[in-house]
Amino acid sequence: MRKFIAAAVLAVVAATGLSACSSASDPNVLKVGTEGTYAPFSYQEGGTLTGYDVEVAQAVGEKLGKRVEFVQTPWDSIFAGLESKRFDLVANQVTVNPERTAKYALSQPYTTSEGVIVTKSDNTTITSLASLAGKTTAQSATSNWSKVAAGAGAKVEAVEGFVQAVQLLKAGRVDATVNDTLAVGEYTKKTGDTGIKIAAQTGETSKQAFAARKDDTALITDVDKALAELRADGTLARLSEKYFGTDVSK
Repeated sequence: MRKFIAAAVLAVVAATGLSACSSASDPNVLKVGTEGTYAPFSYQEGGTLTGYDVEVAQAVGEKLGKRVEFVQTPWDSIFAGLESKRFDLVANQVTVNPERTAKYALSQPYTTSEGVIVTKSDNTTITSLASLAGKTTAQSATSNWSKVAAGAGAKVEAVEGFVQAVQLLKAGRVDATVNDTLAVGEYTKKTGDTGIKIAAQTGETSKQAFAARKDDTALITDVDKALAELRADGTLARLSEKYFGTDVSK
């Protein structure tokens, strides 16, 4: 999970459906925190916020009968924004882990992915997660991948996002970066960057979900109902195919 500084609010989509808790200022609005810099999940294209997470959140909003407003926020401050009630929900590939499960109300997962280790293309010393011991990786400080790298014995240098991590990697300032295989695949597809490679898999399958404040269980209950409907009617599979060419929502 990332990334860069921005603070903008974009209003999107309204429809009919289930009821849920929402913004205290307007019960018909669901405010969603997202980065807007983490392709293909949440990013700008032609000045418009788009991406897999963005479209899934919009579809959930339709089911809830609410207008969705996105609040772009850097990853490392996104949970602080949730806790301070700047928005109601985080839609930014929030990996489900025990720490987050204890602290936040998490929805049912809507993405499943694998972790990978990225190095310079000519690196031959990193071939597994264990190889990161004593190496330096570039990671968003509060990301799940930062914990994976640190747990493997790596020294973690904090960055805002994957693109910055790749820049440090190619400049020789770090040895590797750990991230989501879907994000890495999107980066290489769009840039054609041959200076980096996937050196190894982390061996971990991760699941991603929406996050709300711990006491906002009513919202998560309704979000889960919406996700179940979107899974049943094929919307999640369609959006997965659109962005990844395969169904990552299983």
